This record gives sequence, C-alpha cells and structure tokens, in this order.
Amino acid sequence: MSGIYIHIPFCKQACHYCDFHFSTSMKKKDEMILALVKEIQLRKEEFKEEVVETIYFGGGTPSRLLIEDIQLQIAAIYENYKVVENPEITLEANPDDLSEDYLINLKQIGINRLSIGIQSFFEEDLQMMNRAHNSEEAMKCLETATKYFDNISLDLIYGIPGMSNDKWKQNIETALSFKIPHISSYALTVEPKTALNKLIQTGKIAEPKDEVASEHFMILVETLEANGFVHYELSNFGRPDYFSKNNSAYWLGKKYIGIGPSAHSYDGISRSWNIANNLLYLKAIQENKLPNEVEVLSIADRYNEYIMTGLRTIWGVSLDRIQAEFGQHYFDYLLKQGQKFIDDELLFIKGNILKPTSKGKFLADGIASDLFILN
Repeated sequence: MSGIYIHIPFCKQACHYCDFHFSTSMKKKDEMILALVKEIQLRKEEFKEEVVETIYFGGGTPSRLLIEDIQLQIAAIYENYKVVENPEITLEANPDDLSEDYLINLKQIGINRLSIGIQSFFEEDLQMMNRAHNSEEAMKCLETATKYFDNISLDLIYGIPGMSNDKWKQNIETALSFKIPHISSYALTVEPKTALNKLIQTGKIAEPKDEVASEHFMILVETLEANGFVHYELSNFGRPDYFSKNNSAYWLGKKYIGIGPSAHSYDGISRSWNIANNLLYLKAIQENKLPNEVEVLSIADRYNEYIMTGLRTIWGVSLDRIQAEFGQHYFDYLLKQGQKFIDDELLFIKGNILKPTSKGKFLADGIASDLFILN
C-alpha cells in the first residue's frame, strides 16, 4: 500500500515559527490547481504497480481552497491510480476556514479525516505565533467539526515562552473535552529564517527553553496516556484505531508520491523533492517536465533513516531487520553505539526490538543521530 501527498502552497498569513514553503498570494491559485492535477497525471507510471491507501492534503493551508479545487484533485487520483475501497483522505485545515457549510461539503467529496491547526486555545499564544484564527474560532470550529467528522486530529504546540505547566495542562484538557481521537503535538522550534528567530534576536520574544519543553512533553505523555491515547510516535498520540495511516506509512518506510512545489517522494530506493518555488514549478509542469531532484539512497542512508523513524515510534528498531537487511557490520555498530544509552536507561531491548525508555523518548532524535553511521 502507498500514499499520495499533495502540497498546497497557500496561506492566509505567515505564522512566525513556520519555515514550510507557501505564498500568501492567491493570484496563481487556479494555475496551481491545474498544475497539481497535471503532475498527478504525469506521475501515474511511478505507481502502476501500487495501490493508494492514503491521500493527504498538506501545506501551506489546504483549507484555503474551494471545495471544487479539492474535488478536482481527488478525481484526478481516482482516474490515474488504483485506490483502495476506503482510503484515508486527510485535509489539513485552519479553524478560521472551517464554516459549517465548508465542513459538510468536505465530507460530501470524500474527505474523511481532518487535521486542524489549533496550536493553542489561548489568545496571547495565538497572537504571539501570528496565527490567523483566535481562541473563539478554535473552540467553535471543533464544536462544529465534531458534528460531521469522527476522525479528527488537532495540533498543539508546547514550550511556548511564558506558558506555565498549568496553562499547558489546560490546553490538553480543552482538547480532550471535545473527544478528539488524535493529537499531534510539537515543541516550539526556532528555525533560522523565520520571523520568530528575528523576534527572539531583537528581544521582543523570549527564547524557548529546553527544560520547559521537556516538562511539557512529560505532562503531555502522562495526561494523554491516562486518557486512553497510545503514544505511537514521538509527536503523535491516537486512540486505538485512530492512528494516522498516512504518517504511519511514512515511519514504516512505505512508498509515497509528493505532488506540488517542495513536496518530497520516496520509493524505497531513492528520494526526490520538487522545487520550492511556485513560478518555476508552474513553468516546468506546463512544459510537461517534473521539476525535481533525485537522490539515490546508499545503504548507510537507508540504515540511518530506519534508525531515525524506528526510534520515534512504538514499533522501534528491529535488530533482526538490521541484521538481515543491512548486515553484521551495521548490527554490531548499532549494539556498540547503543550500549551507553542502554546503560543510561534511555534505550532498552525487548523481543529483539530496540526502543527508547519513557525517559529517552523526548531525546529520541538526538539519540538516533548518535547511532547514525557515516557514508
């Protein structure tokens, strides 16, 4: 089973922390929709032996599109690919876009999962992050969305400067009050070329503290697990049967095609990425060219990627797979490098699976980088 990701490169305004590819101008929107449909058609041969299980509209802000724009792309996938009977079709959305009529229409065209960018239920946090919605819209959209959709995920950000533990708990409790079955939560990260970085450098916003983010993470894990959620990936929590199929496929190394400017693709052997420029993307697609770069992954690249994704998930890193797929040298290297983390009770081995302990989860990415092998 495989997936198709569609990158919608439009947003109402720029969030201070965001470094994804997007434009706040909708002038080229109609041309972009046609180009996305064309790329879907141009790449069908890549998946001629595959069956599509998930379709994911990400961005950017896909909910900036008209219903007919989304419907056109879904139709193009069904026309050009083999699709399972009930695929997971996710749309990322911002609360201010989700009117009742829009939600009803989304459901009618086949969207069956929403990923809503709440980030915080507190007005001061939303203003600091320059979010397009306010706290009232966050609450109202969830009240309405839960009437029409069962499979909903929402995003929350922790480690925000000035956010106390009590305030963070209130954010989590508010999310739980809507009976949401999936929560994705991320630490506020300062990327180099963002407005947030500039605001911190000029002293207008305090720098996020790792120790605060670590405390918030532990509160998040304890609270959600106590409420029946499974912590199935470092940043993702789902009730049983509500794990994201799209994201799980990525962590488990399944194939996917990324459509749109800046979108990435993976076929098990190589990785490719489209140009992160709307005008150059449009020009290339109009000339029937794919504006992408391709990297063939070495055995070390594939090993490193498996370590990174494996340690982030409940499935861990299979030592049997390391030995069978990568060989004795990689197996011995992993055990040697991992021993210090086992001794420090950050990693453990059970059933020949290497996993982070509760204490090691927050440090999983850093631990993984120490287990990487150089080409």
